[in-house]
Amino acid sequence: MLVAVGADHAGFSLKQDLVAYLKELGHEVQDVGAHRPDPNDDYPDYAQAVAEAIVNGQTERGVLICGSGVGASVAANKIPGIRAGLCHDTYSAHQGVEHDDMNVLVLGARVVGTALAQELVHTYLNATFTGEARHRRRVEKVKSLETKCKEEKEKA
Repeated sequence: MLVAVGADHAGFSLKQDLVAYLKELGHEVQDVGAHRPDPNDDYPDYAQAVAEAIVNGQTERGVLICGSGVGASVAANKIPGIRAGLCHDTYSAHQGVEHDDMNVLVLGARVVGTALAQELVHTYLNATFTGEARHRRRVEKVKSLETKCKEEKEKA
């Protein structure tokens, strides 16, 4: 699978570990940065880069890392077509894909260690959307929120 991976300065070290791990697993990686630790890095920039790689069809899924994971998750979910989930447990990492068609896994580098992060990434990438009617219905409702909000903004 082709995976976009991005992180700000707080997630830089974990990103480096996960890029190597993904390659070991046989995945192709599009590393969108940061490419060096810089305290002036801002997580919205990397959230946008990972999200655009998915929305533009360059990658199938993404992994995004910042200090807590919260800011990156908020930022990524502003991009239409992105369903980013902050996961610090394996249940959420697979259930987010199976039920919610999550396409970006967000991790907090200051919350999880390398071993757990690898387990979360592995679980996330091995999960598939079930496609059950109830899950499709819910994902469609989420997608409609993007359209509805955009239409209301254009009317204003």
